[in-house]
Amino acid sequence: MYIMMGAILVVMIYTLLTYRKSKDIASLMESVEIMSDGDLDKRVDINSRGDVGKLASDINHIVERLKNITIEERYAQQTKTDLITNVSHDLRTPLTSIIGYLDLIEHDKYKDEVHLRYYTKIAYEKSKSLDILINDLFELTKLQNNTLPLDKMEINLVELIGQVVSYLEYQVREANMKIRLKFSDDKLIINGDPNKLVRVFENLISNAVKYGNEGIYIDIVTKKENNFAIVQVINYGKSIPKSEIPFIFDRFYRVEKSRSRDDGGSGLGLAIAKNIIEIHGGDISVESNGSEVIFETKIPLVKNK
Repeated sequence: MYIMMGAILVVMIYTLLTYRKSKDIASLMESVEIMSDGDLDKRVDINSRGDVGKLASDINHIVERLKNITIEERYAQQTKTDLITNVSHDLRTPLTSIIGYLDLIEHDKYKDEVHLRYYTKIAYEKSKSLDILINDLFELTKLQNNTLPLDKMEINLVELIGQVVSYLEYQVREANMKIRLKFSDDKLIINGDPNKLVRVFENLISNAVKYGNEGIYIDIVTKKENNFAIVQVINYGKSIPKSEIPFIFDRFYRVEKSRSRDDGGSGLGLAIAKNIIEIHGGDISVESNGSEVIFETKIPLVKNK
Protein backbone atom coordinates (compact mmCIF):
# COMPACT_ATOMS: atom_id res chain seq x y z
CA MET A 1 0.00 0.00 0.00
CA TYR A 2 2.82 2.39 0.95
CA ILE A 3 4.56 1.50 -2.29
CA MET A 4 1.41 2.32 -4.24
CA MET A 5 0.97 5.64 -2.42
CA GLY A 6 4.61 6.51 -3.09
CA ALA A 7 4.20 5.69 -6.76
CA ILE A 8 1.07 7.83 -7.00
CA LEU A 9 2.91 10.72 -5.27
CA VAL A 10 5.85 10.44 -7.69
CA VAL A 11 3.45 10.49 -10.66
CA MET A 12 1.64 13.51 -9.26
CA ILE A 13 4.90 15.43 -8.68
CA TYR A 14 6.16 14.52 -12.17
CA THR A 15 2.85 15.58 -13.72
CA LEU A 16 2.92 18.86 -11.80
CA LEU A 17 6.53 19.61 -12.79
CA THR A 18 5.85 18.65 -16.41
CA TYR A 19 2.75 20.84 -16.49
CA ARG A 20 4.64 23.76 -14.94
CA LYS A 21 7.55 23.32 -17.33
CA SER A 22 5.21 23.12 -20.31
CA LYS A 23 3.43 26.25 -19.09
CA ASP A 24 6.77 28.07 -18.75
CA ILE A 25 7.81 27.00 -22.25
CA ALA A 26 4.47 28.15 -23.65
CA SER A 27 4.92 31.51 -21.92
CA LEU A 28 8.48 31.75 -23.23
CA MET A 29 7.40 30.99 -26.81
CA GLU A 30 4.61 33.56 -26.59
CA SER A 31 7.03 36.24 -25.35
CA VAL A 32 9.62 35.42 -28.04
CA GLU A 33 6.94 35.68 -30.74
CA ILE A 34 6.01 39.17 -29.48
CA MET A 35 9.71 40.15 -29.47
CA SER A 36 10.15 38.86 -33.02
CA ASP A 37 7.38 41.22 -34.13
CA GLY A 38 9.58 44.15 -33.07
CA ASP A 39 8.50 44.77 -29.48
CA LEU A 40 11.93 44.99 -27.82
CA ASP A 41 10.38 46.21 -24.56
CA LYS A 42 8.80 42.79 -24.00
CA ARG A 43 10.53 40.49 -21.50
CA VAL A 44 10.08 36.80 -20.68
CA ASP A 45 8.47 36.68 -17.22
CA ILE A 46 9.29 33.24 -15.78
CA ASN A 47 10.27 32.51 -12.19
CA SER A 48 11.79 29.11 -12.89
CA ARG A 49 15.29 28.26 -11.60
CA GLY A 50 15.97 25.45 -14.02
CA ASP A 51 17.05 25.35 -17.65
CA VAL A 52 13.91 27.13 -18.81
CA GLY A 53 14.52 29.95 -16.33
CA LYS A 54 18.16 30.30 -17.48
CA LEU A 55 17.03 30.31 -21.12
CA ALA A 56 14.48 33.05 -20.33
CA SER A 57 17.16 35.11 -18.56
CA ASP A 58 19.54 34.72 -21.54
CA ILE A 59 16.81 35.77 -23.99
CA ASN A 60 15.99 38.84 -21.89
CA HIS A 61 19.67 39.78 -21.79
CA ILE A 62 20.06 39.40 -25.57
CA VAL A 63 16.92 41.44 -26.26
CA GLU A 64 18.12 44.19 -23.90
CA ARG A 65 21.45 44.38 -25.76
CA LEU A 66 19.63 44.38 -29.10
CA LYS A 67 17.41 47.22 -27.89
CA ASN A 68 20.43 49.27 -26.80
CA ILE A 69 22.19 48.66 -30.12
CA THR A 70 19.06 49.71 -32.00
CA ILE A 71 18.81 52.92 -29.98
CA GLU A 72 22.51 53.68 -30.58
CA GLU A 73 22.15 53.09 -34.32
CA ARG A 74 19.10 55.36 -34.50
CA TYR A 75 20.97 58.04 -32.55
CA ALA A 76 24.03 57.68 -34.81
CA GLN A 77 21.85 57.99 -37.91
CA GLN A 78 20.07 61.04 -36.48
CA THR A 79 23.44 62.55 -35.56
CA LYS A 80 24.66 62.09 -39.14
CA THR A 81 21.47 63.66 -40.47
CA ASP A 82 21.76 66.59 -38.07
CA LEU A 83 25.43 67.06 -38.98
CA ILE A 84 24.67 67.19 -42.71
CA THR A 85 21.80 69.62 -42.09
CA ASN A 86 23.90 71.89 -39.89
CA VAL A 87 26.91 71.82 -42.19
CA SER A 88 24.73 72.60 -45.19
CA HIS A 89 23.11 75.52 -43.37
CA ASP A 90 26.40 76.87 -42.03
CA LEU A 91 28.10 76.63 -45.42
CA ARG A 92 25.16 78.16 -47.25
CA THR A 93 24.84 81.21 -44.98
CA PRO A 94 28.29 82.75 -45.58
CA LEU A 95 28.38 81.57 -49.19
CA THR A 96 25.09 83.33 -49.92
CA SER A 97 26.48 86.58 -48.48
CA ILE A 98 29.77 86.24 -50.36
CA ILE A 99 28.02 85.58 -53.69
CA GLY A 100 25.54 88.39 -53.07
CA TYR A 101 28.15 91.06 -52.36
CA LEU A 102 30.47 89.87 -55.14
CA ASP A 103 27.52 90.06 -57.51
CA LEU A 104 26.94 93.70 -56.50
CA ILE A 105 30.60 94.42 -57.17
CA GLU A 106 30.57 92.52 -60.47
CA HIS A 107 27.61 94.57 -61.75
CA ASP A 108 28.97 97.88 -60.42
CA LYS A 109 26.04 98.25 -58.03
CA TYR A 110 27.85 100.49 -55.57
CA LYS A 111 27.83 104.26 -55.18
CA ASP A 112 31.51 104.96 -54.73
CA GLU A 113 34.87 103.63 -53.57
CA VAL A 114 33.70 103.61 -49.92
CA HIS A 115 30.77 101.31 -50.74
CA LEU A 116 33.04 99.10 -52.83
CA ARG A 117 35.43 98.66 -49.90
CA TYR A 118 32.49 98.02 -47.57
CA TYR A 119 31.12 95.23 -49.80
CA THR A 120 34.60 93.75 -50.23
CA LYS A 121 35.19 93.75 -46.47
CA ILE A 122 31.92 91.93 -45.78
CA ALA A 123 32.72 89.29 -48.42
CA TYR A 124 36.18 88.88 -46.88
CA GLU A 125 34.81 88.50 -43.34
CA LYS A 126 32.28 85.89 -44.50
CA SER A 127 35.11 84.06 -46.27
CA LYS A 128 37.04 83.92 -42.99
CA SER A 129 33.96 82.50 -41.20
CA LEU A 130 33.72 79.85 -43.89
CA ASP A 131 37.42 79.05 -43.48
CA ILE A 132 37.02 78.68 -39.69
CA LEU A 133 34.07 76.34 -40.13
CA ILE A 134 35.85 74.11 -42.66
CA ASN A 135 39.06 73.95 -40.61
CA ASP A 136 37.11 73.14 -37.44
CA LEU A 137 35.19 70.37 -39.22
CA PHE A 138 38.44 68.81 -40.44
CA GLU A 139 40.02 69.06 -36.98
CA LEU A 140 36.98 67.58 -35.23
CA THR A 141 36.85 64.69 -37.71
CA LYS A 142 40.53 63.93 -37.13
CA LEU A 143 40.06 64.10 -33.36
CA GLN A 144 37.10 61.73 -33.41
CA ASN A 145 38.95 59.30 -35.70
CA ASN A 146 42.12 59.50 -33.56
CA THR A 147 44.14 60.66 -36.56
CA LEU A 148 45.16 64.10 -35.25
CA PRO A 149 48.84 63.95 -34.24
CA LEU A 150 49.79 65.24 -30.79
CA ASP A 151 53.12 66.89 -30.03
CA LYS A 152 53.25 66.06 -26.35
CA MET A 153 55.71 67.45 -23.83
CA GLU A 154 55.78 68.27 -20.14
CA ILE A 155 53.86 71.52 -19.55
CA ASN A 156 53.32 73.76 -16.55
CA LEU A 157 49.58 74.15 -16.95
CA VAL A 158 49.40 77.27 -14.75
CA GLU A 159 51.94 79.05 -16.96
CA LEU A 160 50.09 77.99 -20.12
CA ILE A 161 46.79 79.40 -18.82
CA GLY A 162 48.55 82.61 -17.82
CA GLN A 163 49.72 82.99 -21.43
CA VAL A 164 46.21 82.38 -22.77
CA VAL A 165 44.82 85.05 -20.44
CA SER A 166 47.37 87.56 -21.71
CA TYR A 167 46.36 86.75 -25.33
CA LEU A 168 42.72 87.47 -24.54
CA GLU A 169 43.27 90.55 -22.38
CA TYR A 170 42.11 92.96 -25.11
CA GLN A 171 38.94 90.94 -25.82
CA VAL A 172 38.08 90.86 -22.11
CA ARG A 173 38.69 94.58 -21.68
CA GLU A 174 36.55 95.42 -24.72
CA ALA A 175 33.66 93.51 -23.12
CA ASN A 176 34.08 95.60 -19.93
CA MET A 177 34.92 92.46 -17.98
CA LYS A 178 37.77 91.43 -15.70
CA ILE A 179 39.56 88.12 -15.19
CA ARG A 180 40.38 87.10 -11.64
CA LEU A 181 43.11 84.46 -11.40
CA LYS A 182 42.84 82.10 -8.46
CA PHE A 183 45.82 79.83 -8.93
CA SER A 184 46.74 77.40 -6.18
CA ASP A 185 50.36 76.90 -5.13
CA ASP A 186 50.33 73.40 -6.62
CA LYS A 187 52.80 72.73 -9.40
CA LEU A 188 50.54 71.39 -12.16
CA ILE A 189 52.83 69.56 -14.57
CA ILE A 190 51.06 67.58 -17.28
CA ASN A 191 52.09 65.74 -20.41
CA GLY A 192 50.25 67.34 -23.33
CA ASP A 193 50.24 69.17 -26.63
CA PRO A 194 50.49 72.88 -25.71
CA ASN A 195 48.96 74.15 -28.97
CA LYS A 196 45.91 71.90 -28.64
CA LEU A 197 45.43 72.80 -24.98
CA VAL A 198 45.76 76.52 -25.73
CA ARG A 199 42.86 76.05 -28.12
CA VAL A 200 40.74 74.50 -25.34
CA PHE A 201 41.28 77.30 -22.83
CA GLU A 202 41.02 80.05 -25.46
CA ASN A 203 37.61 78.64 -26.33
CA LEU A 204 36.42 78.37 -22.73
CA ILE A 205 37.53 81.90 -21.83
CA SER A 206 36.20 83.40 -25.09
CA ASN A 207 32.83 81.74 -24.44
CA ALA A 208 32.83 83.17 -20.92
CA VAL A 209 33.29 86.62 -22.46
CA LYS A 210 30.57 86.11 -25.10
CA TYR A 211 27.92 84.47 -22.99
CA GLY A 212 28.81 85.70 -19.51
CA ASN A 213 28.89 89.42 -20.21
CA GLU A 214 25.88 90.02 -17.97
CA GLY A 215 28.40 89.58 -15.16
CA ILE A 216 31.57 91.58 -14.60
CA TYR A 217 34.07 88.90 -13.65
CA ILE A 218 35.51 85.73 -15.10
CA ASP A 219 37.23 83.60 -12.47
CA ILE A 220 39.91 81.10 -13.49
CA VAL A 221 40.73 78.60 -10.77
CA THR A 222 43.49 75.98 -10.78
CA LYS A 223 44.04 73.27 -8.19
CA LYS A 224 45.24 69.73 -7.68
CA GLU A 225 42.84 66.91 -6.86
CA ASN A 226 44.24 63.41 -6.42
CA ASN A 227 46.40 62.92 -9.53
CA PHE A 228 44.60 65.45 -11.70
CA ALA A 229 45.12 69.08 -12.60
CA ILE A 230 41.78 70.90 -12.28
CA VAL A 231 41.03 74.10 -14.18
CA GLN A 232 37.73 75.93 -13.74
CA VAL A 233 36.54 78.81 -15.94
CA ILE A 234 33.66 80.52 -14.16
CA ASN A 235 31.38 83.26 -15.45
CA TYR A 236 28.45 84.99 -13.75
CA GLY A 237 26.23 85.65 -16.74
CA LYS A 238 23.12 83.90 -17.96
CA SER A 239 22.72 80.37 -16.62
CA ILE A 240 22.41 77.27 -18.80
CA PRO A 241 19.09 75.39 -18.38
CA LYS A 242 19.53 71.91 -16.90
CA SER A 243 17.80 70.38 -19.93
CA GLU A 244 20.51 71.81 -22.19
CA ILE A 245 23.58 70.69 -20.23
CA PRO A 246 23.74 67.08 -21.60
CA PHE A 247 24.05 68.48 -25.15
CA ILE A 248 26.38 71.42 -24.54
CA PHE A 249 29.41 69.61 -26.03
CA ASP A 250 27.55 68.37 -29.13
CA ARG A 251 28.53 69.61 -32.58
CA PHE A 252 26.73 72.80 -33.62
CA TYR A 253 24.68 72.81 -30.41
CA ARG A 254 23.74 76.23 -29.08
CA VAL A 255 21.70 77.00 -25.99
CA GLU A 256 20.23 80.07 -27.70
CA LYS A 257 18.74 78.61 -30.88
CA SER A 258 18.20 82.07 -32.36
CA ARG A 259 21.88 82.98 -32.03
CA SER A 260 23.52 83.17 -35.45
CA ARG A 261 27.07 82.31 -36.46
CA ASP A 262 27.84 86.00 -36.85
CA ASP A 263 29.77 85.97 -33.58
CA GLY A 264 32.68 84.46 -35.51
CA GLY A 265 32.36 80.94 -34.13
CA SER A 266 31.74 77.69 -35.97
CA GLY A 267 29.55 76.04 -33.33
CA LEU A 268 32.21 73.35 -32.97
CA GLY A 269 34.45 74.89 -30.31
CA LEU A 270 33.16 72.97 -27.29
CA ALA A 271 32.98 69.69 -29.23
CA ILE A 272 36.64 70.16 -30.23
CA ALA A 273 37.59 71.13 -26.66
CA LYS A 274 35.94 67.98 -25.30
CA ASN A 275 37.78 65.75 -27.77
CA ILE A 276 41.14 67.40 -27.08
CA ILE A 277 40.76 66.97 -23.33
CA GLU A 278 39.67 63.35 -23.75
CA ILE A 279 42.65 62.39 -25.95
CA HIS A 280 44.81 63.75 -23.12
CA GLY A 281 43.15 61.22 -20.82
CA GLY A 282 41.06 63.87 -19.10
CA ASP A 283 37.48 65.01 -18.77
CA ILE A 284 35.51 68.23 -19.25
CA SER A 285 32.17 69.11 -17.67
CA VAL A 286 29.83 72.03 -17.11
CA GLU A 287 27.73 73.05 -14.13
CA SER A 288 25.18 75.87 -13.97
CA ASN A 289 23.50 76.70 -10.68
CA GLY A 290 21.68 79.94 -11.45
CA SER A 291 24.36 82.34 -10.22
CA GLU A 292 27.39 80.99 -12.07
CA VAL A 293 28.41 78.77 -14.97
CA ILE A 294 31.46 76.57 -14.33
CA PHE A 295 33.39 74.77 -17.06
CA GLU A 296 35.83 72.34 -15.44
CA THR A 297 38.64 70.36 -17.05
CA LYS A 298 40.56 67.50 -15.44
CA ILE A 299 43.90 66.40 -16.93
CA PRO A 300 46.19 63.71 -15.46
CA LEU A 301 49.31 65.03 -13.75
CA VAL A 302 52.78 63.74 -14.50
CA LYS A 303 53.75 61.47 -11.61
CA ASN A 304 56.37 62.61 -9.11
CA LYS A 305 56.31 66.21 -10.36
